[in-house]
Amino acid sequence: MISREFRILFWVLCVHLVGIYLFTKGFLLTRLALPDRSADTCTSLATHKKAVLLVIDALRFDFITEHPPEPPSPFHHNILTLPRGLTAAHPDRSFIFNAYSDPPTTTLQRLKGITTGSLPTFVDAGENFGGSAIHEDSIMHQLNAAGRKIALAGDDTWLTLFPDAFQPNMTFAFDSFNVEDLHTVDQGVIDNILPLMRHHQNSWHFAIGHGLGVDHAGHRVGPDHPVLREKLEQMNTLLHDVVAAMDDDTLLIMLGDHGMDRMGNHGGDSVLETMSALWIYSKVPLSIPEYTIPEAILPVITFPGTLVPHRHVQQIDLVPTISLLLGLPIPFNNLGTVIPELFNRDSDGSSLQKAMELNAAQIRRYLDAYRSSSSGKELDAAWHDFSLAWDGIDATEGNHRLIVLDNFTRLALSACRVLWAQFNVFLMGAGLAVIGLSIVAGWALYSKLRDIADVEWENWMDDKVWWSFSASAVGSALGYLMHVLLHEYLDGVAMHQTMLFAAAISSSFAMVATTRPTITLKSIKSLPIFLILHTLCFASNSFTVWEDRIVLFFLISSIVPSVITGFTASTPRLRYRILGFSVLFATCVRLMAMSTVCREEQHPYCTVTFYASESSSAPPLTALLLALPVALAVPRVVRRILKISKSDSGLAATFMPLLFAPSLIAGTMFWMLEWIDSAQVLGDMGDVLRVTRTVLARTTAAVMLIGGLSVWWTSPVCLAISKSQASEASAQEKTEVTVLGFANAFGSPYLMFWLIFFSIVWLMTQLSGQIVLGLSSIALLSYLEIIDSVRDVHSLNQAFASPNASPQFTNVNPNHDLSFSEIVPLALLATHTYYSTGHQSTFSSIQWKSAFILGKTLSFPFSHISIAINTFGSLFLGALAVPLIVLWNLPPLPLAPSLPRPNALRAALAISLYFAVLAFGAAACGAVLRRHLMVWKIFAPRYLGAGFGLLVVDVGVLVGVGVGVGTVGAEIGRVFGRVRGVDGSN
Repeated sequence: MISREFRILFWVLCVHLVGIYLFTKGFLLTRLALPDRSADTCTSLATHKKAVLLVIDALRFDFITEHPPEPPSPFHHNILTLPRGLTAAHPDRSFIFNAYSDPPTTTLQRLKGITTGSLPTFVDAGENFGGSAIHEDSIMHQLNAAGRKIALAGDDTWLTLFPDAFQPNMTFAFDSFNVEDLHTVDQGVIDNILPLMRHHQNSWHFAIGHGLGVDHAGHRVGPDHPVLREKLEQMNTLLHDVVAAMDDDTLLIMLGDHGMDRMGNHGGDSVLETMSALWIYSKVPLSIPEYTIPEAILPVITFPGTLVPHRHVQQIDLVPTISLLLGLPIPFNNLGTVIPELFNRDSDGSSLQKAMELNAAQIRRYLDAYRSSSSGKELDAAWHDFSLAWDGIDATEGNHRLIVLDNFTRLALSACRVLWAQFNVFLMGAGLAVIGLSIVAGWALYSKLRDIADVEWENWMDDKVWWSFSASAVGSALGYLMHVLLHEYLDGVAMHQTMLFAAAISSSFAMVATTRPTITLKSIKSLPIFLILHTLCFASNSFTVWEDRIVLFFLISSIVPSVITGFTASTPRLRYRILGFSVLFATCVRLMAMSTVCREEQHPYCTVTFYASESSSAPPLTALLLALPVALAVPRVVRRILKISKSDSGLAATFMPLLFAPSLIAGTMFWMLEWIDSAQVLGDMGDVLRVTRTVLARTTAAVMLIGGLSVWWTSPVCLAISKSQASEASAQEKTEVTVLGFANAFGSPYLMFWLIFFSIVWLMTQLSGQIVLGLSSIALLSYLEIIDSVRDVHSLNQAFASPNASPQFTNVNPNHDLSFSEIVPLALLATHTYYSTGHQSTFSSIQWKSAFILGKTLSFPFSHISIAINTFGSLFLGALAVPLIVLWNLPPLPLAPSLPRPNALRAALAISLYFAVLAFGAAACGAVLRRHLMVWKIFAPRYLGAGFGLLVVDVGVLVGVGVGVGTVGAEIGRVFGRVRGVDGSN
């Protein structure tokens, strides 16, 4: 039967999930894609019958420019030199551009951009692992409509987007998510594109080659590595062969779909990720020098670290440009502008003017159609500016007309960039209301549980569970009726969203109404100051950027009250324990802070230490040297702390050396082998090392999740029970029972449960992160000893202060001393571990290597789960550990009136409240600052991190309290059946 704690925590999870879902749907809306298709064909501007689109994934602009940053890198500068060489020799037919790739800079979204000419939205980034076919107008649709044949070799993402666009006999697609494979896709492009160009010139009209080696090398080893040099040399050779195989009717477009940051990753909006390379080449001239294009429509930009500006375009400018050069209609949803240099064919600029007029007319049709759609009112604020810009076109001539045409198309682009950061205020408000009311309901439960007598809490909890779920059922029905009656006023709100909102609000109101918590001045004063300050940080972009440093300060400061208590302890033993473990805690926390991954905004005041350098994804030398010793030391430290309460017997005596310690060593060896493979320490042994790593990872995960949980479930107690016969003076013999581990009977078996999941997170974490996890586990155990000793001090003080108190059982009921302030350091430690294991609230900090721990290719759901564990595992472990605040050093004394289960539930509600308040603060600040310049760069990612973090914490406490605590209680109840209520009954 499902326990009461599981049911109530599941309700909390559901309410939080509804609130986050509603706010996210209102805050991160996708754009409206119109289904219209363009039909206006202009063949007079066409210059070529065929085109080759060669995509070199993650090809940053500085990889091909003749003016790279100083000092140039020997690994990625001045290597791919053919484009600049031909541009210098033939400036009338070879053109290099610094192309801006709209974020999110993920391949699927960028392919959408360079085929449709439209813009992505913030939420589109998540589709990179599971995109759907493009149905809006695109170059691919226009090619098919014109009867042109399309060939493909390379990245299979193209088949996801355009499943019916390619000729079956000319489609050579390869898996795009095997990051460790640097050569298969590139070789596939070489082996198939070149024969098509050399021997089957008349079989195709548009050939796409999409290589992934450069991108995978960046992810795997970073841009400053010999492997990337080899890949760029290979691409340079490929370009030589492609140019040699071209005829005069073929146009070559080479581009990077996006750039890469200093570590070789991408997905965000930093300068290095959005500055991609673009090279267009033709064997016949495309531009003549007789006509001078106005400089106003030829913007330039300077790449970071260089002094020479270079021609700058939008990557989506390719769409109208290629369409007109091939004699195709410009796709209907396009917002790009034709690239002027490619239409400069007349002494009077007439071809360029015609191209720009066709481009402007197409964008005008799109804007008119958008305004006539259901979302048309979104254009109202900008429509006056559109009309003025459009009317100004007819009033001008000559060069100024070109400028006005360019201004109109760029105005439309900039306005739509703002437009598609649209918000649904109804859903945002509904989400905030649900999250806010869930906080009130959670606080009411947390407060009231303290006042409920132990003999009454089960019936009381049954009553609350019944009311909450009954109210949600009634609320969903009312939501249905409300939507039917008021749907005309609920713009953009679906029926199921109204029902979810009403259900969540009704159940939360019912929980508050039936609980009826008492609000006192003491309860208001007890509000944790660190939670308030932590939440207020989200109102400032600077504080949000530097949250990792702020959390470190809060965490160290949060144990100051315990240190003060230590100085005032009544016995030397307690004084030394509190101060000693406080020093150990602070030392571990400070050492963890030495592992850093820097946001773009933190430079130059931050130095990357999690990796070998800012431009490498390899572990630093210190991690290589210390990871294995830490893996060996952590089990020893855990056993040493368990030995304090003699709890290293029973399950711990076998679990620690036979399961836990080998699992940590195996997890470390996995990443050691990954580094050996990446650095090619043993030469070309990639396949052998990959198989070895896969077997090691899968075996470790299976042994711990199946074997470890089975062993724990069968016999979780860490006790050693012995019997002996004691003789007395009356000659009567008595049986004397000795129980080792009695003092920590509840805490030690739950720690074994926690260590099982710790080993899984360890496996999914890179070497530097493993060292951090080891320090974090020691800090956690130190904090548990601090809390236990502080409670002893308070119990002794109360005993000495009361003349009627018996010191014999002064600490038999420590759970009622549980306060919110005891949970705060644990929540801060989990957050601090999150940052110290190489994460930030940015897309570029996601450690994509973790997707391939259990296999060399992307596989659902294992790759996605691996990334989730790698990213949010520290928060899960923090939530899973919170029952230890209650269970640690808790003996099953027969005279103790309290039970661990209701107090463990209070601890779970407390940490859930902490992260719920953070999520509410991040959401509220994101909503208020939704027009802030940094909303998509700082506030939106932090809200997503807070939302996902809250859900992970809810799952953590659900597993911990709903499963772990109940099982431990049942087993302790079986061993010590005389203690009423610890049998885990429901």
